[in-house]
Amino acid sequence: MVQYLLSFIHRLYVRFLTSITEFIRWRIGYRVPSTCRIFYGHDDIPLQQEEASGGIIKCQDLQAHFSNSASDANLIYLVSSALPQFPQYMIRFAKKRGVKLVWNQNGVAYPAWHGPGWEKTNKPLASSLHKADFVIYQSQFCRLGSDRFLGTYQGSSTVLYNPVDTSVFRPPELKPSGWKVLLAGTHNERYRIRIALETFRQLLFHHPEAELIIAGPLRWKKDSAEARADAESLCRLLSIDGKVRFTGPYSQKDAVSMFQAAHILLHTQYNDACPRLVVEAMSCGLPVVYSASGGTPELVGQEAGVGIPAPLDWEKVHPPSPDALACAVVEVHKNYNDYADAARRRAVENFDLAPWLDRHHHIFKEILS
Repeated sequence: MVQYLLSFIHRLYVRFLTSITEFIRWRIGYRVPSTCRIFYGHDDIPLQQEEASGGIIKCQDLQAHFSNSASDANLIYLVSSALPQFPQYMIRFAKKRGVKLVWNQNGVAYPAWHGPGWEKTNKPLASSLHKADFVIYQSQFCRLGSDRFLGTYQGSSTVLYNPVDTSVFRPPELKPSGWKVLLAGTHNERYRIRIALETFRQLLFHHPEAELIIAGPLRWKKDSAEARADAESLCRLLSIDGKVRFTGPYSQKDAVSMFQAAHILLHTQYNDACPRLVVEAMSCGLPVVYSASGGTPELVGQEAGVGIPAPLDWEKVHPPSPDALACAVVEVHKNYNDYADAARRRAVENFDLAPWLDRHHHIFKEILS
């Protein structure tokens, strides 16, 4: 326990020093720019081949077209789910010098998933949101949660769903053999894995040849090895351990081949605000079977998969039923080509990276004019 506490204090200290260093470098190097120059709040944004997840991936997309500039920025772009430490100081300094703020709002803290202390978590988010010159909500659900828990923003705003480079995330020329179900993402809650494993056990009665692939970090315990052992124990308890494969964390570069090696995406998270992996999977021709909650229904629509109805509840989590999920997978399997074609078409028509970047260009131009 003492060793863990010391390790935690050390990590917190390192993060504090890193954030202060980033802020000081920006402040010392600041000069009034003549063109649009953007700072994403971090000195270094991971490259495509490096492991990354969550909101920082949007910064990866943007910096390829709008370079990350800590020394002469006239605009800071902050993603609520990938903030630097103490962003309020950075924002305060920026506003004093006329630097504009674009705030990309993802989900918020609320009792159902955060538990006690959700008000404290939301306080700096609310403060930053209302200082923005423009707010981008990642889904209508994100706007709904923000209005409820952070307060209604009165300035200019829009909804821009997470994008996907449809020229890179493409269906494979030849689908893999068998019937491979994929569960991907960052698994912070144990129920995501448990529901998927119970669903897969039901699915095996219909498709004995099926395989479940679980990709992404397992983080519901302090140590990832402990979470992995817990998940493997569940597999043995359900007698499916020989049919489940854990592949671990993946980078954006790895994601394409990961999706192309599967037939369907199973997404068990309740009230997911705007899961990027869903649009990436769809772009690779994977239908989605999911909890019809949060922002996911906005992404999948009516033809690219099957959602399991769920109530909107900020106080309690409502995981989807494994029986219902298994039936949905069977339904998709029966009309697989139609669902797969619809998934790819929806991704291309609604979530392609190029229009997303173009919209950002117009937003930046508008607020800097």
